[in-house]
Amino acid sequence: MNETLFVQFGYAGLFAVSFLAATLLPLGSEAAVALMAATGFDPAMVLIVATTGNSLGALVNYYAGKWGRKFILKKYVQAETNSLEQAERVFGRWGSPVLFFAWLPIVGDPLTVVAGILRVSLLSFIFWVVLGKGARYFLILAGVDFGIG
Repeated sequence: MNETLFVQFGYAGLFAVSFLAATLLPLGSEAAVALMAATGFDPAMVLIVATTGNSLGALVNYYAGKWGRKFILKKYVQAETNSLEQAERVFGRWGSPVLFFAWLPIVGDPLTVVAGILRVSLLSFIFWVVLGKGARYFLILAGVDFGIG
């Protein structure tokens, strides 16, 4: 990841990367979060922007599952079938609180699609997803050396 890219695009670039990373696209936002904080961007703003972008990206997955189950799953997500089946089993066992782990690789994004398919309450979805994604970014930022002291 090019440091000047994030310096140039700043919070808008972080939002875009965080948003796209939460969809079924194979991207990650963790390095961008750490890099921005380490290069002098305000850690609180990095936390807010990354959490917002990543949570809104998860909301896209939720609505994709809610509105387009048959079309999306058959046409575009065939490679994700095993992950979706695993997510359905996990979701069935643990319920809405499992959405706290929507940030996890492999199963996290399918969990948000399954939440839409199962028509989980939108408020419950937002609560657990934002809490989990925010906690993950907070822990990443807590590990960044800000050069204090």
